[in-house]
Amino acid sequence: MLLVLPLAGLVLGGWLAGPQGMAWGAGIGLAVALGASGIMGYGLVKAGRR
Repeated sequence: MLLVLPLAGLVLGGWLAGPQGMAWGAGIGLAVALGASGIMGYGLVKAGRR
């Protein structure tokens, strides 16, 4: 997920908005991937404490 979402954002941003969109798309993809990983990590820690 941490690899796929930034690459998908890079491709989609480049397709929609050109070179500047590539950077924004990759950044947004990375932010979403980090957020999802954090939520999953929190869930694993919470489940492990039970």
